[in-house]
Amino acid sequence: MKILVCISKAPDTTTKISFTNNNTEFNNDKVTWIINPYDEWYALVRALELKEANGGSVTVISVGAADYEPILRKAFAIGADDGIRIDTVPTDAYAVANQIATFAKDKSFDLILCGKETIDYNSSQVGGMISALLDMPFVSLATKLDVANNEATLECEIEGGKEICTAKLPLVISCQKGMAEARIPNMKGIMAARTKPLQVLPAVASETLTEIVRYELPAEKTGCKMISPDNVEELVRLLHEEAKVI
Repeated sequence: MKILVCISKAPDTTTKISFTNNNTEFNNDKVTWIINPYDEWYALVRALELKEANGGSVTVISVGAADYEPILRKAFAIGADDGIRIDTVPTDAYAVANQIATFAKDKSFDLILCGKETIDYNSSQVGGMISALLDMPFVSLATKLDVANNEATLECEIEGGKEICTAKLPLVISCQKGMAEARIPNMKGIMAARTKPLQVLPAVASETLTEIVRYELPAEKTGCKMISPDNVEELVRLLHEEAKVI
């Protein structure tokens, strides 16, 4: 079984976020970058579990400049066999999906896995776009994945319950919590990561369909006002005049 796992980098959750150039660019100064958790904990680890159970290989791929290589090496340390870096600065979800799909279209991958979204942009677009560009079935927000006899059985959470679906391979899947348990690289994996093959490929020409005009931080939290349960009129007034939610 050949599995491709899409890996993105994201700011560590403890990073203090700020912007530069009149709030049009993300400030990379002193930012600690990590593998996007949905890509690492769920997509990558489940791919490794499937490889261990069924044989095959796990390739990781990122679209980014040289500063993406440390997160690919960490994926190697966790257990990925090899990796691809498409050498371009990612612009929007479509451009990223197009680069990955162009690479994957003639490689005969059985599964293409990605996290449900990145923790910085939360757009949840890349997986669906990859499936459309490759004309492959897509299952989003999967919490469980099993493969047997060239068929995948998946479980997805829906409102009020769970949905079980099956699909023939090849298949694109976005993964979320429940798919697998996080793994910590051991010393053997860390040492092996140094020599695993990482191929750098030039980007193909691709459109950028969206652009970021401006970033804004959310408003700072204010103090909490306590309203007596008997004073419904005051609660309604505050919700309408101050919170402006009704």
